Amino acid sequence: MLKSRPFILLVILPLALVVVLAGAIFGGQAMSDSRVDDDIQRALAKKLDTSSEIELSQLQEVQYGYGICGLYRTVSSESGYASFFYDKDSENIELDINSRLYKSRCGLSSVC
Repeated sequence: MLKSRPFILLVILPLALVVVLAGAIFGGQAMSDSRVDDDIQRALAKKLDTSSEIELSQLQEVQYGYGICGLYRTVSSESGYASFFYDKDSENIELDINSRLYKSRCGLSSVC
């Protein structure tokens, strides 16, 4: 004689496991993105030798996610935004928009 499995084991438990797994995956990705923003702000503060809060804008992943191009400005500054390139692997930041590294990663020709 066949025994019927309870509804909880066949439907509810697998659904609960899928929800927990999805939360872990997407939650981990969101936490990782916020850590990268913090890393960029720390690298900019070190490079600029400032303790002022830094605001980031227009962030774009380049090099298949290994680098980030974007704009920054210090909150206390009255001037506008300036460009930067951040290398996730070496945690190095490039502020010179005329440098070869910046042009090859963030230039318009590298996007096309």
